Amino acid sequence: MKHRGRHRRRRRGRALRATLAGTALALTAAATVISASQATVADAPGALKPVSASAGAGRLPLAEHRVPGEWLDRLASEMGRPVGVGAVLEGADLPLRDAADCSASEKHSLPVEPAATRAYCFGGSDTRGWRAGAVTTSGDADDDGRWGGNRVILSGWTRGAEGGSLDGPAPGQGLAKVAFVDANDPARLRYTWALLAVPVNGGRDYRGLVSPLSGMVWYQDKLLVTTREGDRDALYVYDMDRIQRATVESDAVGRVGSGWAAHGYRFVLPTVGSYTLPGGDGASRPATVSLDRSTSPDSLVASEWVPADGDRRTRLWRYALSREPARSGLLATGSSGKADPVEAYETKTADVRGVLSRRSGWYLDRAAGSPGGHGTLWRQDTDGARAARCGTDGTRHCWSGGSGSLSYWEETGEVWSQSGRMLFALPLTSIGRALD
Repeated sequence: MKHRGRHRRRRRGRALRATLAGTALALTAAATVISASQATVADAPGALKPVSASAGAGRLPLAEHRVPGEWLDRLASEMGRPVGVGAVLEGADLPLRDAADCSASEKHSLPVEPAATRAYCFGGSDTRGWRAGAVTTSGDADDDGRWGGNRVILSGWTRGAEGGSLDGPAPGQGLAKVAFVDANDPARLRYTWALLAVPVNGGRDYRGLVSPLSGMVWYQDKLLVTTREGDRDALYVYDMDRIQRATVESDAVGRVGSGWAAHGYRFVLPTVGSYTLPGGDGASRPATVSLDRSTSPDSLVASEWVPADGDRRTRLWRYALSREPARSGLLATGSSGKADPVEAYETKTADVRGVLSRRSGWYLDRAAGSPGGHGTLWRQDTDGARAARCGTDGTRHCWSGGSGSLSYWEETGEVWSQSGRMLFALPLTSIGRALD
């Protein structure tokens, strides 16, 4: 059973950081040549513009909804007793390849500057036709960096999602799955898959979540996932203590005869709740999220997705997380049952694929403007904006190619992200040094 009290294990954290520093990868393959077409960059986005929470652009209240407890209990009585993260990790038998064993084309998507200090790649057979989009870790779940004694990375994928858009998957596709990565041994990462699902028919069945998976945060015992299933969906909530085992190996999803299938995977997470947007407002919605432990209380930060040729600014929001023991892992809500943002900003940065906030700084990764190119990582606050430079040529197209969400692991000081099949990490301090 996970002890949920906050506690820092500083000696272990320092030892771990020293170990990681001593084994940091020299990812020279990531230092690819930037083409002449990438040598220029659009004007800097400038400072963040604060927006009043009462203004239309700043007010994005999220209404909380719970899946009825009897639905979840009925599903558990049919499928068997739910399991936790530890049981899932026991089945982690798929190896993540170390960067040295990844192909040059896979490593091309890694950041040029600052360089990744750890990088791994997923296999091709179980990710072909799927798009990586979201990362969170046990460093989000608890500030000691562990969950039930395990160090864990979660990597989210969507089947059939369009690579250049966050509007949604192709018709009839879009299943979402999460890789549970056993990260206890940095030299030997292994993983297994769990399908994200939604209970239906009173908990007598479930269907797959059909949405691009572009952001997720694991906080305490909850996993909050960005969704785009309808006009009002914003976040789905999953309980990490309510993971169910599939009993039938089949491409089907849900009840199959007398058993249960999860598209061939061994585990399935049924949603336990959701946060929805005001009725009919499809213009603004969180597209990527991350956790900020530098605030009090801890907070969830979110960015919407505005295409590069969009005619308006990108909006950023901050939501407080609840301190109530009975609401572990959920957003703080008022008497109306809605979570209102405690901060809101606008930025000129477009095509944002990852957001991270730490103290007064906001880090936004912008996707590459062309296939095979590299993105840009900006740090913005209310005073201005800076971006990492690749070297003496002055280009700012230095970040990963297929930019993904960002997650800060406080215990180790690392930022985790993924690009294509590459899962990678680098110290936040190295990002600070690379900023121009």
